[in-house]
Amino acid sequence: MKKSWKALALGLTLSLCVASFGACSKKDETTEEKTSATTVETESESESESESESESATEATSEDTASETFEEGYPVELTDIYGNKAVVNAKPKRVVSVSPACTELIYSLGVEDTLVGRTNYCNYPEAAQSIETIGDINAPDVEKIISLEPDLVIADSIFPEDAYNQLTGLGINVVILNQEKVVDGVYTKIENMGKIFHVEDKANEVIAEMKAKIDGVQDALKDVKNHPSVYYVVSFGEGGDWTATGDTFINDIIELSGAENVAKSGSNWAYNAEDLIAQDPEIIIIPSWADGTFQTTAPYSELTAVKEGNVIVLDSTDMLDRQCARNADAVEMLAKLIFPECFEGTEEKAA
Repeated sequence: MKKSWKALALGLTLSLCVASFGACSKKDETTEEKTSATTVETESESESESESESESATEATSEDTASETFEEGYPVELTDIYGNKAVVNAKPKRVVSVSPACTELIYSLGVEDTLVGRTNYCNYPEAAQSIETIGDINAPDVEKIISLEPDLVIADSIFPEDAYNQLTGLGINVVILNQEKVVDGVYTKIENMGKIFHVEDKANEVIAEMKAKIDGVQDALKDVKNHPSVYYVVSFGEGGDWTATGDTFINDIIELSGAENVAKSGSNWAYNAEDLIAQDPEIIIIPSWADGTFQTTAPYSELTAVKEGNVIVLDSTDMLDRQCARNADAVEMLAKLIFPECFEGTEEKAA
């Protein structure tokens, strides 16, 4: 009997030990599973944080690169007369102007401190004449331009394509502004210049002043009933008759001054003496170099305006011929010469 109790006690003891061992084993397995899951979650969170930090670093690097590459207001993209896209990535510091009109606008916009080169014809304002010259408009000295180390060459439509190709081939930025056909187009040109030099506010100011002056002329002419016919002499004689035809901005200046341009039906500046004689304009406008010669050369000497002395001689035609802020002055000048009675006393009022 004692052996039976001892056997039973031993069996119970063994059963308890096995049960305890099993419970401990399950507990350990659960702990390991939890530890493993926690480790995975921790690793996943670490990877997410790492990816987030990497993305933030990349964004910061991109922002830093952008701020280092472009100044405020840049890049500026323009399509030139050749259909090429010109891109200005930073505010120009050394500029060569191959256009008298562009040179004038550089001064009008107050960025003349950037000008290091200009053409022989860039004579206004007077201060521009102290800038080094790079030769003629249609035959600029490319080597001279290169020696001036410009970061921008700015020109008009008559800039030679071979010079353009040489300069751009060397990595020099060239912007050729389009030739505009109306005075409103000149405003666009000024706006583009303002963007190039990041002086948009000044450009808007120049445009506003031009518009105000032209509006003043229109107001002075509001009661005019007779708008005389006019012919503007660009060139004449054996070299051909050239004038401001209807597709030129000078035609717009003539009409804004209150006159009718007899050559409006022409195109590309070309006209002919036969049509001029047939139109027989009331007023002829000529540059000073043609004064005397035009009036005594056949068939122009037969024009009624020549016979009656209705010939306006301009000391300089620059403000008409150049697309610049002075185009508004040209409108006012012509209007005062054609309709002086409409402006009597205006100078005193202005003073």
